[in-house]
Amino acid sequence: MPARRMLISASRPVRRETAERYVLLTLLSFAASVSLTRLGLALTGYPQLGGGELHIAHVLWGGLLLFAAALLPLVLANRWVFTASALLAGVGVGLFIDEVGKFITQRNDYFFPAAAPIVYTFFLLTVLLFVHVRRTPDDSPHAELHRALGDIREMLEEPITPGRNAQLRSRLDRIASNSPNPGHADLARSLIRFVENEQQEAARPPKEHPADAALSGLQRFGQRIPPNTFRTLLAIGIMSIGLLTLKNPTHVLLDPWLPQGIHEVMESLYAGRQIDPASAPSWFTARVALEVALGLLLVISAVLVASGRKKWGSTLGIGALLLSLTTVNLLLFYFEQFSTVITTVIQFLLLLGLLYWRQSTTTT
Repeated sequence: MPARRMLISASRPVRRETAERYVLLTLLSFAASVSLTRLGLALTGYPQLGGGELHIAHVLWGGLLLFAAALLPLVLANRWVFTASALLAGVGVGLFIDEVGKFITQRNDYFFPAAAPIVYTFFLLTVLLFVHVRRTPDDSPHAELHRALGDIREMLEEPITPGRNAQLRSRLDRIASNSPNPGHADLARSLIRFVENEQQEAARPPKEHPADAALSGLQRFGQRIPPNTFRTLLAIGIMSIGLLTLKNPTHVLLDPWLPQGIHEVMESLYAGRQIDPASAPSWFTARVALEVALGLLLVISAVLVASGRKKWGSTLGIGALLLSLTTVNLLLFYFEQFSTVITTVIQFLLLLGLLYWRQSTTTT
């Protein structure tokens, strides 16, 4: 029985130490790939590569990049391969899924209205994966040994930071003390000696991963902003998004009573938008109702944030932004297609700002 339990433990999946970093890179490159592809095609008049019967769609380039992303970690052992693979996977899946409208319609309709919500839903599912891998990983000796060996592989390429080194030493100490496998405990003690010698002989100073350096820079930038200034900017941003959310319901509900001049101004705000309420009247009605509720919640949240009501202002704002990002935006992507991408990015940044403000210990 002990041998069987050890076999089951050895086959159990172990989360990679820096998995959230690679999933985040995939997310960002995925979002940039879809957005820039749509923008580039719109600006150039949707050109086609090929002639006659030949049409080389960008879904093929996406498949090629996905294939490269899968092959790299199978062929190369360097740690930088995971970063390259994450970036290639994000760009590849963006180019691939951007053409989903062609593959769910008989007429190969690239502009099929449901395509944008499908792309956005796929992105949200990847965000859920990112949230999941950020949770506290398994700290069993078996899993800790897996992650320690990953750090050792990184040390073979370049020195690691003092913080990472201390974390590795602590991890190896726990394995040596708590592992039920005597071989694993002996290996951990040998690795401790290796880490000590390797760190003493390191000729180059350790450097931080670019993703970690970027996050550290953002944190330092946020800490330099005075609390009252940060709160004011946050309130202005939430109020602006709230009023923007109420723009469409205002246009729909007040249209019959608007003077001709104001009516023309409101119509100009929708130039280039793909709004067709007649195509799905029930969904459009649901969208307007949700936008009214969401806009009011955001305006109230902005007032509470501006007045320093951290608990209620942040809770209401976070709830409203989550409702928008997970529900309302699906309807927006259906009726307005990819024109709502910028608004979605701003909402996400405001959500991060509210989470940061709520967790800060500084009272305002």
